Amino acid sequence: MENTEKPPNDEFDVPWKEILEGYFPEFLSFFLPVAYDGIDWERGFEFLDKELSRITRESRIGDRRMDKLVKVWRRDGVELWVLIHIEIQGDRKANFAEGMYIYHYRAYDLYQVPVVGLAILADEEIGWRPSEFSYSLWGTEQTYRFTAVKLLDYEETNLEHSRNPFAIVTLAHVQGKRTKHQTEVRYQEKRRLIRRLYQTGFSRQQVIDLFHFIDWVLHLPDEADRRLWKEIVDFEERQKMPYISSVERFGMEKGMEKGIQKGLQKGLQKGLQKGIQEGRQQEGALMLTGLLRRRFGAIPDWASEKIAKAEPPALENWSLRIFDAQSLDDIFSDPV
Repeated sequence: MENTEKPPNDEFDVPWKEILEGYFPEFLSFFLPVAYDGIDWERGFEFLDKELSRITRESRIGDRRMDKLVKVWRRDGVELWVLIHIEIQGDRKANFAEGMYIYHYRAYDLYQVPVVGLAILADEEIGWRPSEFSYSLWGTEQTYRFTAVKLLDYEETNLEHSRNPFAIVTLAHVQGKRTKHQTEVRYQEKRRLIRRLYQTGFSRQQVIDLFHFIDWVLHLPDEADRRLWKEIVDFEERQKMPYISSVERFGMEKGMEKGIQKGLQKGLQKGLQKGIQEGRQQEGALMLTGLLRRRFGAIPDWASEKIAKAEPPALENWSLRIFDAQSLDDIFSDPV
């Protein structure tokens, strides 16, 4: 059966942001192994969100919602950190290579360290492959080259045999693009990918995180979604898999997030406050967590711990700040 209505969450920025931040080493191992091999992972890494805002502020770069700037240290002993600029580009974009170049020189000008450019081309146009920006005039030449990875180039057979989480991510993204208006085809692909999660040797947390990504990019209409959920639960029971409680917990959060979305039309803030006041602490915490994920993406451990320990009045107070807050720090900055 064909579905000509565009799903409401075919925008892939949020799931990519969550999965990249949660599995950055695996991301580089899959898409840029030369960088993975050259990084001293024991020294950790740091996402530079504030520095990213400084680079893009008052520039012509435009909307860079899925850009990430990451600070890492080299493995070769050189006391020098490197900035890795990552962009996920879901559709053809005019002057894309120029934007990568602008980002590069602004980052270098600010920090005076090497900047590695990596573009994940997640679009559907096989011939669009920007990887260089250059110009030449009167004896002056400028050339900037960056690594561009085309998701369409990956062979499905190789992805099926990989144990890197981003093999699943790539499969899910490509199928999300290909099956945009084909409900039944998308249903079968989503079902197949979810079942693979239990057969690849992923940890429980990896299963849950990848499940979240797949569920987002392969969005289904409600009736098909309910049918698939029943299949998943039945499959886990037959296989005696250890993830059933986690999947059920994820399903609860998913249901609450849907309720929160619906509540936007009827006064979300009022409904959330009432739910926290009248509901149990656990339900209020799940509702607040779901809304924060929609607003800010992945929730760090420190924020999850604060929510888990909070009483209903604190949860209500934090909920009041969601609409004006620019970051999670704004939500939790003052004692409640």
